Amino acid sequence: MAKLKTGRHTGAIKSQRQAERRALMNKATRKRARAAAKAFLASVAASDKNKAKSLLPEAASTWDKAAKSGAIHWKTAARRKARLSAQLDKLAAAK
Repeated sequence: MAKLKTGRHTGAIKSQRQAERRALMNKATRKRARAAAKAFLASVAASDKNKAKSLLPEAASTWDKAAKSGAIHWKTAARRKARLSAQLDKLAAAK
């Protein structure tokens, strides 16, 4: 990138570009995790125990990946995974 006129902060402009790029990636990561959780909850709502059992590890994995990349806090991921697991336990106990 060509040098800008004096008084402009090229480093700040680059930081802004990086922040926008990271925000897009974080948004996509969070969306992917929410979609996996939604699919799991749909199978729980349909009382499909086998499908729910297979979707729980996928949903947990996406929350872990979101936490690993910094898109969400690791305690948020742990809380979400615990709540999903509790839903599966409740479904298993109901039948």
